[in-house]
Amino acid sequence: MKRRIFLSMSLLAILTVLFSSVLTLMVMYRKIFYIMQQEIEKEAYYIAASLEIAEDHRLFLQNISTKAHRITLIANDGTVLFDSIEKAENMENHKGRPEVSAALKSGIGKSVRLSRTLGKQTFYCAVLLKNGMVLRVANVMDSVYSTLLSFVPYILFVTAVTLSLALIIANQQTKKIVEPINALNLQDPTANEIYDELSPLLIRIAQQNKQIESQMQALQEKHQEFNAITQNMSEGLILLNEKADILSVNKSAIRIFGGDDSSNYLHKNLLTLSRNLTLRAVVKKALEGDHCEEILEMGDRHYRLTTNPVWVNGRVKGAVVLILDITEKRAAEQIRREFSANAEIIKNGMVKIEDIPRFAERIYNEANHLIALIDDIIKLSRLDEDNIDIPRKRVNLLELSKRVCARLEPQAREKSVIISVSGQNGFVWGIEEILEQMIYNLCDNAIKYNKENGRVDVNISQSAKEVVLTVSDTGIGIPKEHQNRVFERFYRVDKSRSNRTSGTGLGLSIVKHGAMHHNAKIELESYPGQGTTIRLIFPMFTQVRKK
Repeated sequence: MKRRIFLSMSLLAILTVLFSSVLTLMVMYRKIFYIMQQEIEKEAYYIAASLEIAEDHRLFLQNISTKAHRITLIANDGTVLFDSIEKAENMENHKGRPEVSAALKSGIGKSVRLSRTLGKQTFYCAVLLKNGMVLRVANVMDSVYSTLLSFVPYILFVTAVTLSLALIIANQQTKKIVEPINALNLQDPTANEIYDELSPLLIRIAQQNKQIESQMQALQEKHQEFNAITQNMSEGLILLNEKADILSVNKSAIRIFGGDDSSNYLHKNLLTLSRNLTLRAVVKKALEGDHCEEILEMGDRHYRLTTNPVWVNGRVKGAVVLILDITEKRAAEQIRREFSANAEIIKNGMVKIEDIPRFAERIYNEANHLIALIDDIIKLSRLDEDNIDIPRKRVNLLELSKRVCARLEPQAREKSVIISVSGQNGFVWGIEEILEQMIYNLCDNAIKYNKENGRVDVNISQSAKEVVLTVSDTGIGIPKEHQNRVFERFYRVDKSRSNRTSGTGLGLSIVKHGAMHHNAKIELESYPGQGTTIRLIFPMFTQVRKK
């Protein structure tokens, strides 16, 4: 700022001095030219008066001729009778010269032009004599310029002195202007007594300080809240920057990797906490911009490592590592598999005791229900993460609906329900497996909760901006008070009827999360005893950005 003010003031001073100097030279030029013009005019009248009484005009003119001015005597027909510089007989007729013509008409004539004889810009003054001849006195403009140039050194000296003083004053004034600004108390802007023009700025700075202070306090509260939550998590959590330096690590993560106080690892590389190859591999992949999941074995414990990149303005600026203890889950999964296998053996009559098959069948059915429930929970968990590492592609909902309904045809025939697919090709950009699960769950529900000899109609329509998939049934319908909750997990409208169906209570929840994953909207229309219509409205070819 100081530099800019100084340069501005200096430039203004320089331009002012230069403009003044040029203007002075112009005024002086006009004044000198006017003085020369007056002198030549007076000289012309003096010579003319003397010439009137002279006996020999040429001899008189030769005697008074000087190098300063050029004197020419011209007859009234334009013939040159005498010239103080050029021989008269060599000169052309001058009657057409502007000053001569003016003198012959009005008694005196003046002009400024390039002299053909001298080759220089010349001022002419012609006077008419009583005998009809014209006396012309001339002087070249070089005399004006030489007189003007004689003043230039003085003007340059004055200009230099003036500029020096101006620059010194500009420098001092700049310091005086900037010093109060540099001494501002920005912590308490309103306490400053300075230029009135800065008051609005200082008021805004004071308001901004209050806002920043409030935001800092809120950030500190959020930071404390974040620490309170993460430090009490049973799951391990590690936040890394783009160089794999630890920004935050909770107690669970340190305990899992056998470390000590968390302050020993902050702003240090992840290797200071653990050199585990699996951990390093998933972190490397996350910092390259990919979601990654791996199973980590630490002694007799098993952990699921989930890493996600942190994107800022299109660049990976870090990674989040979540560590879940799945030891019990894996053990339960193993027990479930053994339980299902043993139950299947009993169901198939491999044990000959008469009552075992009946109970084994019930065990098998419950096990299958448990498996379906676990599968649906896993699907929902993946959708909750909103970062499914499955490539997207252009999916035709009409063809996909036909395939899904073909799979459900045996189930529909068993309930005497007619299922049909109609409409036009509707293309969306998405994950085919998730879209297939959504359509399957909608149609499966429409069959399960339908009436005998009912219908399930699937229709696909497409407009310029969206693709609509509609599933309508003639089933039992959903009361209005339940319609806002049917997409919640495990929510059942009729629990007594639900016990007679094989559903898990997660089908519509999977539909809801799948729709969110594809930026689709859901519309529900249902009337008890009349049926239900559910519409999925997809934007055409919308790619969901990876978060």
